[in-house]
Amino acid sequence: MSIRVLIKDYPHRAIALATSTHVLVLRHSSASAESAGNFNGSSTSLGSNGPGAAHCMVEFSRVEDVDLDDYRGLHSASAHGTLGLITVNGDVFLVVVNGASKVATVHPSETVQRIHSVGFYCLTSTSYDALLNDEVNPYPTDTIDDEGYEMGFGGRKEQSPLEHPCLALKKILSSGTFYYSSDFDLTRRLQDRTTDGATVSIDSLDAGFLWNSYMIQPLVDFRSRLAPRDREALDASGILTSAIRGFALTITVPKSSAPIKVQDSGMPSSMTLISRLSCRRAGTRFNSRGIDDDGNVANFVETETIYWSPSGACFSYVQVRGSVPIFWEQQTGLLPGQQKITITRSPDATQPAFDKHFDNLEMSYGAIHVVNLLSNEKQNEIELSQRYRGHVRNSPLNLGGEKSDREHDLVRLTEYDFHAETRGPGGYEMASMISQWIQGSAEGFGHYLSEEVEEDNIRNGQDYIMRRSMTILQQDGVFRTNCLDCLDRTNLVQTIISKMALEIFLSHKSLRASQDFWVRHSSMWADNGDALSKIYAGTGALKSSFTRSGKMSLAGALADARKSATRMYINNFADKGRQNTIDMLLGRLVGQASVHLYDPLNDFVFAELTRRSKEYSETEMINMLVGTFNLNGKTSGIKSDLSPWLCPDVDPSQQCPEIVAVGFQEIVELSPQQIMSTDPDRREAWEEAVRSCLNKNAERHGKDEYVILRGGQLVGASLSVFIRSDCLKHIKNVEGSLKKTGMSGMAGNKGAVAIRFEYANTSICLVTAHLAAGFANYEERNRDYKTISHGLRFQRNRSIEDHDTVVWLGDFNYRIGLSNEKVQRLCHVGDLETLYDNDQLNLQMVAGLTFPYYSEARITFPPTYKYDLNSNQYDTSEKARIPAWCDRVLRKGDNIRQIHYDAAPLRFSDHRPVYATFQVLVQRVDEKKKEAMKAALYRQRREVVGDTRAAGHLGEDETDDEDLLGYDSIEPGLPPASSDRRKWWLDNGLPAKARVQPPSNDHFPNPNRPSNPFTPSPEPEWVDVKQMTSHRRPEPPPTRGSQRARTVEFNSPSSTASSQQGGPHAAHNPTARKMIAPLHPEHASQILGSDGAHDSLNDVRRSGSSASTHSLHSLPYRASNTLPQNIASNKPQVLHKPAPPPIPNKKPALLSKATSPSSSPAPPPPQRFREDPPPVDEYRRQSQQSQTRRSMAPPPASIARRPVQNFIDGDEKPALPPRTGTGFSTASGGSGDGRGGGGRNLMDDETEDGGRMGEWEVLRPVR
Repeated sequence: MSIRVLIKDYPHRAIALATSTHVLVLRHSSASAESAGNFNGSSTSLGSNGPGAAHCMVEFSRVEDVDLDDYRGLHSASAHGTLGLITVNGDVFLVVVNGASKVATVHPSETVQRIHSVGFYCLTSTSYDALLNDEVNPYPTDTIDDEGYEMGFGGRKEQSPLEHPCLALKKILSSGTFYYSSDFDLTRRLQDRTTDGATVSIDSLDAGFLWNSYMIQPLVDFRSRLAPRDREALDASGILTSAIRGFALTITVPKSSAPIKVQDSGMPSSMTLISRLSCRRAGTRFNSRGIDDDGNVANFVETETIYWSPSGACFSYVQVRGSVPIFWEQQTGLLPGQQKITITRSPDATQPAFDKHFDNLEMSYGAIHVVNLLSNEKQNEIELSQRYRGHVRNSPLNLGGEKSDREHDLVRLTEYDFHAETRGPGGYEMASMISQWIQGSAEGFGHYLSEEVEEDNIRNGQDYIMRRSMTILQQDGVFRTNCLDCLDRTNLVQTIISKMALEIFLSHKSLRASQDFWVRHSSMWADNGDALSKIYAGTGALKSSFTRSGKMSLAGALADARKSATRMYINNFADKGRQNTIDMLLGRLVGQASVHLYDPLNDFVFAELTRRSKEYSETEMINMLVGTFNLNGKTSGIKSDLSPWLCPDVDPSQQCPEIVAVGFQEIVELSPQQIMSTDPDRREAWEEAVRSCLNKNAERHGKDEYVILRGGQLVGASLSVFIRSDCLKHIKNVEGSLKKTGMSGMAGNKGAVAIRFEYANTSICLVTAHLAAGFANYEERNRDYKTISHGLRFQRNRSIEDHDTVVWLGDFNYRIGLSNEKVQRLCHVGDLETLYDNDQLNLQMVAGLTFPYYSEARITFPPTYKYDLNSNQYDTSEKARIPAWCDRVLRKGDNIRQIHYDAAPLRFSDHRPVYATFQVLVQRVDEKKKEAMKAALYRQRREVVGDTRAAGHLGEDETDDEDLLGYDSIEPGLPPASSDRRKWWLDNGLPAKARVQPPSNDHFPNPNRPSNPFTPSPEPEWVDVKQMTSHRRPEPPPTRGSQRARTVEFNSPSSTASSQQGGPHAAHNPTARKMIAPLHPEHASQILGSDGAHDSLNDVRRSGSSASTHSLHSLPYRASNTLPQNIASNKPQVLHKPAPPPIPNKKPALLSKATSPSSSPAPPPPQRFREDPPPVDEYRRQSQQSQTRRSMAPPPASIARRPVQNFIDGDEKPALPPRTGTGFSTASGGSGDGRGGGGRNLMDDETEDGGRMGEWEVLRPVR
């Protein structure tokens, strides 16, 4: 499908990728430009939301819904899709495939394209548009030409003065080593993908081989938020492209050379080779060696040989290569002896990573045969081989200790010194002798084979013949080949293995290939070796002339020498830059942040539809019965009454359930002749017996009859699903799948059969499994579960876990870990709890080693294995099998509830059948109501958004908070959400002010609560501080800030008289003082210029405060030299600054001087700090003072008001207010006369109790 690249510059830069029906529009969001510019952040996250991530709007719509008139087309670029988005130096670039050519055709409907040109279109700037018109791919892969000579940087003498920031990325992506396909999933081998998938779903690709996964991930996340219909349209458009790196080539085999002759067919056969290089540990030769902690190895390549015949037969064979899977490094050097190998970890520290690597291989491919081609003469390679051998020996995949058990090891090792074997006169031709060591595994692993079959279908009353592909054989093991670099020796040996596999395939059909066929095969593998070698080492492969022609010539030897010298130069001087480019492409550089995409329309509608799903959907409770039975190969029970098992005596509401699933194991005797093939006749006979039993019960209860939905069989294991006919209208998307696990995956005596379907809008998966037998083989059974769970796939790469409801049933073969005698005795007395406590499956599930997140109902029936035939007696044969619950049913899902779990008394097998009944809550969506709601939400959202979207027309008044559209406050009264430019906790650049009011003036915030308000705490938020008679002094909060309130004393005859008339408590009543708040600068002249006729202190008004201070004695005051001395000590003065001073870093001490020369200063009190406790007598004095109410007496009006000294202009600063509880009055002898002592003021203690703070008030001036 043709894709046009369109660009718009005004009013905002946007790029559109348009097909004939749909358009994808991307626009950079200027609201987040500031954060996007922070490209030096330290985020290594590969997700689409990281610190410093650039924000872009995205929209996918039909062409007619978007106005493209303002866009200009780039005629020089015919796009083939986008590889994604990447941020370079703060600019966001859209990576588009400009040039590609078809290089491979797997079969007529599956093609592979090679990328030879990419374009980087900037979303944030127009600075690089002039570079878009350059010729396609002006930058070669390396600065070395094919002959090994230096060409100069860029490959041209006239280099552009403005270098594109993505130059290095453009070079690597345009190097001809990247491939894509719009027809099928190129990241998976033929065996692991379905051939009937209509489109490629980009979220189901294998990320291990997807080289643009980092760049495409933001678009994949956006795709997941689209409606299903839009998602399918985006997949079908081909706009999103998945790229692999490696090699792909198809060679046509003419009819005369084709081994499979097809009459009356004008189409030739084809042979295809596809190599997929892993991106997990990607890098260049000396920068990427060995293994990492996740089990990924350097230069890991999966290579698939495919042969297709016009008859419909399709052969596939896969093998892998990879670096020696231990932790090792190799230094660069200009001489071979300088390239020293260093093993960096001990064997014990290496084994976990080694085990991860081979566990992944076993789950993906089955059994592994390692072919190690390292030398037995070079010390470096000898050490690697010894460590490799030891790790294989200690692998948990090799549990057999006896020699006879080694035949069934999952990992085998063949060491073949390639250089020693090919040193003689035979030369490289002697390498073919390796076949005698690997022939057995090659035959045992098999190969993948599918053939086309014809089926008769009736549609609209007419007969149609349809051809579809059917899988005949599957490959159940893999060869893992390695040398030191996994290039030259490895490629030659893999060519031999590929030829062996093709010969085995043709021999099964009694065919032989011609010499011309093998020449084409060898030439294809030689090209593969050259391509992979250029990626990893910088030059073509050595020994490629022998691979290509089968003989080594002098010219070939000279070419190898030249390649070796060129490799040495590139590895020493060019690989570091290439490694950095690879890391940037994969998003692994420190500080590299990916792009965040958002769609103001679709994201909101998708979220709202999800939140309001109950408005257009309803739920229904249905019943389901599943049963499992190991038949032991017997057929005598087909005529038996199966109703005790399939129609148990349950609640009437559970009778005749909507779904019945029946799993059989050992439906045929597992003889050596049977385990390699499947006979469906026995399964069909049992299906008919089951359906007959179900229909008799349905007729008895007046229900509709049952029909078989689908059946599947893997040799002895079978699964059949029956649906009540009145429920068929709710069933859709039925699929089946198989997975072998027997004999290391090579035979079908053990394995699983799965069937999935959707009941209304709820997906259900049913799996019957027959796991490994043997009392002590519980680890092998755990591995079988992992193999099935990971390897069993449906269409679109859907796994077992990708369903709402999953039920496993079958013979899991887990045993009870007690002696036979003890188990028999516990069964006799009915002590099932003790038996269950020793059940292997129970113990393994509790340990999290198998069936994670699955549940099993309480077992209330005795062990179901092993009985004597036609009796209730456990095994009395010589083997004396220990009774066990081999037959189990497990479930997983939030919408399923188990009702019954029991065994049935059918005795014609050595097992007892087990059944379980469930209630399943299924969801039914009203599609019409959902579409109507979706349309209404779109209209509503469009009114809110307007043109603030990727394809909208925005003017200069664009909102700065476009990324917050629709994000309203979660509660009324809360501030709106923050954006990159506006934050709710900042108001015009200033911290927000709290508007919380205390319950009363007697409450203040609890200081014992944690500083983080979201931390749970039993402490109340407010503390009541009413007047209390306490022996502990209150501790007011410290006064902070630049402008501080200060206390002034009022000393008058009236106040003195009142104190004298106060009775016995008068002597202890302190002089009244007031808190004077700092005044506004404009009131300073009024206060300083006032005379005695008007006292400014009368203009202050009283106001209550919940944070007032404790009453103190008179404060020592510092009078002006211009005032009379008798006035200076009695008249309070107000000091004021026109501007607040800076906040001090340290708390200054409060200084005081003598205010009257006639009074001798008293000695200062002992200095106390905040940490020192106050004296005991002071506590007692404060307790007595608290009994009398403090008076706030006015000053005498007769005292004239004079200006005070200006402390602001001088070097001396005014005194800061004292802390509470100093007691300086009594210490200086000024207890009742109002004269302050001459001691110096120190910052005194803060008390722990704030009980007296409620009686204080703050007086503020009247303005």
